[in-house]
Amino acid sequence: MSFLVLKLLFVPLISIFIMVSSVYLGYHTSIPLMLLTATLLYVSVVFDRKYEWLRYVHFLFLGAFHYVSQLNWCILLYYILIINTIHNKERFKETMPLCFLIILQYSLIRLTYVPLTKYNVLVSVFDCLASFVIVISFHFVNFLESEKKKLYKQNDYLTYHDALTGLLNYDGYLHKVQQLIEVNKPFQLVLLDINNFKSLNAKDISTANEILIRFSRALRRLFLNDMLAASRYAGDRFAVLLPEHVNIDSTMFNFEHIGVQVTYSITCYPHEALTYQEIISTAEDRIFQMRRNSWMRSQEEMIRTEKMKMVGELAAGMAHEIRNPLTSIKGFIQLSKNQSYNIQPWYEVIMGEITRVGELTAEFLHFSKPHASNMRVESLSDCMTRVYSLCESEAASHGHVFLLDLSDEPIQIVMDRDKIIQVLINLIRNSFQAMENTGSVRISLKTEEGMAVVQIEDTGKGIADENLAKIFDPFYTTKEEGTGLGLSLCQKIVEDHGGRITVHSELGIGTTFTLRMPLS
Repeated sequence: MSFLVLKLLFVPLISIFIMVSSVYLGYHTSIPLMLLTATLLYVSVVFDRKYEWLRYVHFLFLGAFHYVSQLNWCILLYYILIINTIHNKERFKETMPLCFLIILQYSLIRLTYVPLTKYNVLVSVFDCLASFVIVISFHFVNFLESEKKKLYKQNDYLTYHDALTGLLNYDGYLHKVQQLIEVNKPFQLVLLDINNFKSLNAKDISTANEILIRFSRALRRLFLNDMLAASRYAGDRFAVLLPEHVNIDSTMFNFEHIGVQVTYSITCYPHEALTYQEIISTAEDRIFQMRRNSWMRSQEEMIRTEKMKMVGELAAGMAHEIRNPLTSIKGFIQLSKNQSYNIQPWYEVIMGEITRVGELTAEFLHFSKPHASNMRVESLSDCMTRVYSLCESEAASHGHVFLLDLSDEPIQIVMDRDKIIQVLINLIRNSFQAMENTGSVRISLKTEEGMAVVQIEDTGKGIADENLAKIFDPFYTTKEEGTGLGLSLCQKIVEDHGGRITVHSELGIGTTFTLRMPLS
């Protein structure tokens, strides 16, 4: 029961009891005056919340009632006024003088109808001391209750609010949505997701936190007069609850000035969802789809950028590789001018450079062609047997041991047979060239986890770790006469077949190329 109820209940009861007692004991001076002052006291107590100035005249009405009734029992009403004063003014410095004046008034009025003896004077002093103790005690109790309320309020705030931004947290967001649905109030739920927040957070967490704070402030400014609630949860996700009439378009969510881009979704209650669970689920599904579409667009843009970068690198490499032989040819033509254009001394060199340009152009054209189109289910075992027969004589001429290790089970893949033969011959010849002395090359075929696995192993000099990551780059080569497109072309053909090619090498021990392609 609140103090207001106690005040409204006890003031009239005590006043009636005092009036009846005063009449019964014959202490009253005037019954009509006593009724009037009691009524004025009660009215001032009832309306002091509405008319604050009445709080400053309570004691006058009580003093008049006390003077007319001439009973010490009015002390209870004085105590109620003291408690009311403390309740309205919590600061001790403000309450103590007022309380002292109230009890002093009681003592002075009391001395008007009792003999002025030492005992009565000491009683008045005691009443002042008692009131002082009451004021201190009640003020302390009131202080504890006030601190308790503040603590509860603080705990409640921490339960439902995000400490960083001051917005609602996830629990607060769900609680607010549930409240709006319970009162059947139409609203819009706007979910916003910061696209690049993870990269910001990985870069500098203090910067990321500052971004979140600035973003929350921007949301408050954006929906200053319309926002029903706003929440930050799941790190970089925000939820805003708006009235049904607020118009929303994409131009509103431009936050370039704080360095972020957002993906957002809008869900309306009750038009698109009828229950608490439905609107949360619908909103989350929509923001997920929006994020997915945004991610796919960014991936497509990244792939396009990478393709353009690769085209630029290929074009630059091609120009560089062609310029070298053309420079040589130009030099020999200039020399031949001094010999009356007799190019006989440099004929072989010029033709060699022209052949080199032709081979380079042919490989580049192969590299730039679309993915393999002559695709059909073929036996990879038969394909490798064909490659073995084509390379066996070359291995024998160099004194290398050439081994073929095939699985007993038939292994078939969807492939362009000529392209795969081209890849295998290129890798085998690279193995032959990597062995300065006689060595061995072993090609094997097996299946592993739904993939056909081809390995070409040699006992050559190996590849240094710093070069291993570059061998598939266009125009990278360690050979004096190489174009640098061979391994790049091999990688492209294998990837066009839905597979991948990897390499493992150790200096002085050898190199192993592994091709993995899906079985048919």
